[in-house]
Amino acid sequence: MPGFLGSYRHQLDSQGRVSLPAPFRKGRAGSPFVLLQTQPDALSLYPDEAWQDVQAELREMSSREPRFRHQVLRVTAGAVQVSPDAQGRILIPERMRKAVALGTEALVVGAINHVQIWQPETFESATSGSDEEFDRQIEKVFA
Repeated sequence: MPGFLGSYRHQLDSQGRVSLPAPFRKGRAGSPFVLLQTQPDALSLYPDEAWQDVQAELREMSSREPRFRHQVLRVTAGAVQVSPDAQGRILIPERMRKAVALGTEALVVGAINHVQIWQPETFESATSGSDEEFDRQIEKVFA
């Protein structure tokens, strides 16, 4: 399955649903996703196959570093399973919308193995800077 690429600006409806872009739904009809907040500014949406990998890493982290167990629980306790409806929309719970300041609009961004959902201006602010070390590293990726 190809990775998630690109970004799409979508309106949230009055119930807090946002449409997943058609390319992000392709080949995943009826498949659930896991929605959670993994960083302060954005929500992460994992398809089942990527979530299985994340779960394995979280289990390993909890086993290897018992002091992290409560933190892992904090992350997973806020997670919800969502499935796109017939129109390709997912419901973002109100607590999650508030946590990342989503209003009436969301930027749905492909993040290779998962999707991120951002408040558009926050995304612009977070990604607008440059970093010389990143620039050097990315040159190696595309060499």
